[in-house]
Amino acid sequence: MNALDLGVNLFVTLFALIDPIGNIPIFAAATVGATAMQRRLVSTYLVALVVVFLLFFYFTGLAVLEFFGISLAAFRIAGGILLLLLGLEMAREDFLKMFADIDPTHDAGDVRGYAKRRFQRLVVPFAIPLMIGPGAISAVIISAGEAQAVGTEATVGGVIAIFAAGLATLACFWMTGPISRVLGDVGMAIVVRVLGLILCALAIQFILAGLGEAIPGMFSGAVTAPYPDSGH
Repeated sequence: MNALDLGVNLFVTLFALIDPIGNIPIFAAATVGATAMQRRLVSTYLVALVVVFLLFFYFTGLAVLEFFGISLAAFRIAGGILLLLLGLEMAREDFLKMFADIDPTHDAGDVRGYAKRRFQRLVVPFAIPLMIGPGAISAVIISAGEAQAVGTEATVGGVIAIFAAGLATLACFWMTGPISRVLGDVGMAIVVRVLGLILCALAIQFILAGLGEAIPGMFSGAVTAPYPDSGH
């Protein structure tokens, strides 16, 4: 794998795992009543956090896990459990309400104050682990290992891919207003339910992969890696 292939693969993987399009209904519910500028600043803060965290794990992920004595298998299992709980929450009818602004009229005219307040509320569980989940973190850690084997150009390509995924996510969030108007409340609720189901399935896959890695032979390869030749 050359530097270009590694960068493109990491970008596609991160965009799919961060899933900004699927997260638009949640972001829209969290910023109801906000002006376009307030919404853009909130999304900028969130994406900046995502990029910083991914870069941190890209350069130090393996060392951090090693320092705490945590295997990648244990990390996948723990992350999978967290995602499973979040996916089950998303299947609830009132899931979007937990992100709603209690007082949308508060600091309505203060763009920066509003953005900081909503950003602090959305760090958990929206930014982490919904956007930056075990899949995204594992992806950058694995990519970093592959980049070291290829060379400096591949490492730079990985960094560019992380920034590109962040910019693509930011572009999606900036279009929240038009998209939410097209979907409507019912459409957004349906998207969130479907995303919750996908998250549950993805969480189970992480847990199975972690268990399969921790206990070799526990599952067949068709369970831990169901599509080995798909190129993903």
